[in-house]
Amino acid sequence: MSQPTHASQQAALRGPGVLVVTGGTDGIGRALAERRLREGDTVVVIGRAREKGEAFLAHAHGLGAAGRAHFIRADLGLLADNQRVIDELRGAFPVIDTLVFCARYYRSDRAETAEGIEETFAHFYLSRYQLGHGLAGPLGRSAHPVIVNVAGPGAGLDVIRWDDLEFRDGYHGGAALGQAGKLNDLLGVTSAERYAAAGLRYVLVHPGATVTSIAGQYDEATRRHIEEMQRTAKPVAEALEPIAAVIGRPPRQPLSAFVEGHELDVLTGDFDPAAARRLDALTESFLKDASA
Repeated sequence: MSQPTHASQQAALRGPGVLVVTGGTDGIGRALAERRLREGDTVVVIGRAREKGEAFLAHAHGLGAAGRAHFIRADLGLLADNQRVIDELRGAFPVIDTLVFCARYYRSDRAETAEGIEETFAHFYLSRYQLGHGLAGPLGRSAHPVIVNVAGPGAGLDVIRWDDLEFRDGYHGGAALGQAGKLNDLLGVTSAERYAAAGLRYVLVHPGATVTSIAGQYDEATRRHIEEMQRTAKPVAEALEPIAAVIGRPPRQPLSAFVEGHELDVLTGDFDPAAARRLDALTESFLKDASA
């Protein structure tokens, strides 16, 4: 598999630091967390399942890294839980070097969180918006801060339902997930604009179809489709490599995007700054109304 090259090639190898990873109790997130523990990082994993978090901590103990491993239990679909995580991390870690978003959850049927927000929009987009901006302070104190957003960059802007971001009409699980992935592209654009002066590097990554647990609620047809895809999907260890590469050597430019290790041009219309600023304003308004 090719690795990030040319414009994104990094200048300096990143040393041990503090890594925070959502979805870090399973799949690619868990593999990344364990790898960075072995390489000397202090690692905080965030997940919903207490038993998986405890299993991660037990594994860290076996690696002799118990003092550098932490678990925060949270439902990332809830705005209140995200804010609690932000407050806890700010209190514990004045400096955060790397923030990685791996958590995702597919829903064949539309559902709302306990706060009344459509689940995919809340879990796959709003949580990343909250955490990225909420942890900008400790990230800004790092010598080489990086946010890696594992979502699936490169789709066109036409997948966004600007007037129905929560899919109240005509919900489809794949379309909701695809829209949230595109919203994360635009989140990367505005985050890079806002924090470039602080040295932040924002990296959008699609590792490709990977053999993981594929957490979600599936109808029978979708489950069969996923199981078929899994037969030819790459192992976690292979999918991890492009992510590990950009963490180990952060890119030079504020925003970059990769699909299976191949770099995308982030200066195209698919990463339109005007659309990104429009989304940023809509999101700020949405969060203000939700917290009122």
